[in-house]
Amino acid sequence: MRGERAVVATIAGAIVVPAGEKRRTVYDAGQGRDLPGKLVRGEGDPATHDAAVDEAYDGAGKTYDFYQKVYARNSIDDRGLRLDSTVHYGVGFDNAQWNGRQMIYGDGDGKLFQRFTKCLEIIGHELTHGVTQYTAALAYSDQPGALNEHFSDVFGILVKQYSLKQTAGKSDWLIGAGLFTKRVHGAAVRSMKAPGTAYDDPLLGKDPQPAHMRSYKRTRSDNGGVHINNGIPNHAFYLAATRLGGKAWEVAGRIWYAALTAKLSSRAQFGDCADATFEAAGNLFGIGSAPQHAVADAWKAVGVPVSATVLAGEPRLTLREVALQPASATQLPAEPRARRSRRRRIS
Repeated sequence: MRGERAVVATIAGAIVVPAGEKRRTVYDAGQGRDLPGKLVRGEGDPATHDAAVDEAYDGAGKTYDFYQKVYARNSIDDRGLRLDSTVHYGVGFDNAQWNGRQMIYGDGDGKLFQRFTKCLEIIGHELTHGVTQYTAALAYSDQPGALNEHFSDVFGILVKQYSLKQTAGKSDWLIGAGLFTKRVHGAAVRSMKAPGTAYDDPLLGKDPQPAHMRSYKRTRSDNGGVHINNGIPNHAFYLAATRLGGKAWEVAGRIWYAALTAKLSSRAQFGDCADATFEAAGNLFGIGSAPQHAVADAWKAVGVPVSATVLAGEPRLTLREVALQPASATQLPAEPRARRSRRRRIS
């Protein structure tokens, strides 16, 4: 996948559709690994009665609608990118992935994981990697990589909340709820509400995510712990969203969207994200507003305080203008290395 993603920057312009026009295409790999596979459903076609095909189609549509209706974003790249998906990829493939130009879904091994199209937040998560690719282009290692995963979790859960019309207080804040088979002792792959509690299983081990910087994991595996340490910013978003209450995509989500699309650079650290979201809250809702206080308190609670200079009203970062406007395409992030552990899934 790494080589394929590196080539995508030169051809991305060829797979766009007119502005404001949804275009979903689903292919079937037939347990092979050749992409994209056999065309099985296009935009406007009736349901196929293949659960994976129809879930991929519906999930892509719900994610597209979320970004378009909530943030006026024209598909993943904000230029009308066609949403292509391949299902039944590989034999027992335990993952879902945005490869730089399309979605790929495995059916799971049936022992630990079920099909990866089953969870809407996973579809929203993976397609958000595409949004990040065309905006902040966060590097896929260490803290920038954890932020890359963090933003995918944030907007993955918001896609689910938006679809279910859930308030922050009603959401389960789980990523991959229902993905495990009944053999696994666990509720989901990750918990934004309580990182480190999503699963505790003899084979998978215990959820390793920290919720605070004092427990930050320094490791060479998992690209520097991108699927582990994203629990820290995930929890900050949960705290901000639940403190503000109501529909999380309207205030907290809008703040995080502005930070991702207009403020962060590819090597952003957790502190940069705290500063960027604090400044975005002030830009969008007013200096000293309740949203800005909620953001500052949330980051402080996870051990990543907003910097003193930003609190004093002096931007520390070189910032682009904050606005919910089209963002230009930027360089592609590196593809994550193959994972040896089953516990950190969902690329």
